[in-house]
Amino acid sequence: MKVEVLNSKGTSTGRSIELPEDIFGIEPNNHVIYLAVKQYLAAQRQGTHKVKTRAEVQGASRKLHRQKGTGGSRKGNIRNPLYKGGGTIFGPKPHSYDFKLNRKVKDLAKISALSYKAKENAIVVVEDINLDAPKTKSVVDILGNLKVADKKALFILPENDSNVELSLRNVPSVLGVLLSDINTYDIVNSEVLVLTESAAKVFVEDEAAA
Repeated sequence: MKVEVLNSKGTSTGRSIELPEDIFGIEPNNHVIYLAVKQYLAAQRQGTHKVKTRAEVQGASRKLHRQKGTGGSRKGNIRNPLYKGGGTIFGPKPHSYDFKLNRKVKDLAKISALSYKAKENAIVVVEDINLDAPKTKSVVDILGNLKVADKKALFILPENDSNVELSLRNVPSVLGVLLSDINTYDIVNSEVLVLTESAAKVFVEDEAAA
């Protein structure tokens, strides 16, 4: 897939990048995308829910009445789950919702999500951005020139750049991430991918090395 490289004003630089077909041109696998998104969202859950059992609620421990001869059911103490204020039976306990997903499955899901974006022509490559200081207005202007200001964008950087990252952080519709940190959920959750030229070249270099 050939993508034209744009400058910060949104016009062509005359350069283009050929993104590898085995990353951006495969037949997407919907099921592995579902699994990767499910695993990501499950890992975000805190799992701190907790209820008290009959051993933890307050209340006297004496038996309410004798076992037999009352004509009523057998009862223990006031902390019995059948009474108001008693413990909870089989209530939730703190636990992790995360589950293991094989690396090959995660990689296939990520590649499938990237291929969907390529099929939708939702990939923009912009030449590397250099800011002397964090300035959100500069980034907003660039996004406007690229015609993605009104879309939910995933802005992918090849390496840490505090000025660009801090500038992107104040734009509600944009998520700035490092290339090494992208995941299937963020790709699927975005409307358009914005790659810097250096980030796009990493895909090409990795393909050549393979």
